Amino acid sequence: MKCVNNALVVALCTICTAYANAAELSGVATVNITSDTANTAKTMAFDEARRQIITDALGQYSNPEQLRDALANAAADDLTALVATSAISGEKISNTTYSATISMTLDANAVRQWMTVNAVQNWLPDGNAGDKFVVLATLSQPMADWIDLNRISRTGEIDFSTKYMMGDQIMLEVPNGKRAGFTISLREAGWKYADQDGVLRIWK
Repeated sequence: MKCVNNALVVALCTICTAYANAAELSGVATVNITSDTANTAKTMAFDEARRQIITDALGQYSNPEQLRDALANAAADDLTALVATSAISGEKISNTTYSATISMTLDANAVRQWMTVNAVQNWLPDGNAGDKFVVLATLSQPMADWIDLNRISRTGEIDFSTKYMMGDQIMLEVPNGKRAGFTISLREAGWKYADQDGVLRIWK
């Protein structure tokens, strides 16, 4: 089996079930921050909570390294715009310390746009893929393999849509009704494949 980007495999392991359903974009963070004033500590605590929750929630649907880089360069206001709702419990405030358990739910459209703008490779469900399945292709010879996939599509009358391309990785969506024919055509063309909880990984 060809080597596959480990981060990509981990992400796919966690998102494949969610791809057919709604994405889970909620999280909880417990924070305890000390600063010069309680207000400053509270501001810092919420920023830390946002970053932690965004990392945990979007890490299921994106390239972790690219997500980490984007968060490192993101302003607090930009990340605040990604939060749809939030709640606080167990809040404790002293003169210089703020602690609480903070829960947040992210806005799917906002985070999808933010990841696109910040070049974060992602597989966040868009809610329109219920009649399709996901294919993750690893290309050992990018040009030749891409041409071969398009040939398989044409000869088998299998319309696929390209969702993302980066390096030797391509993410496709193929109609569910064409799954059997697609895998047969792949095998006949010398491709190998493995089903990973509904996501079809293919390579040569």
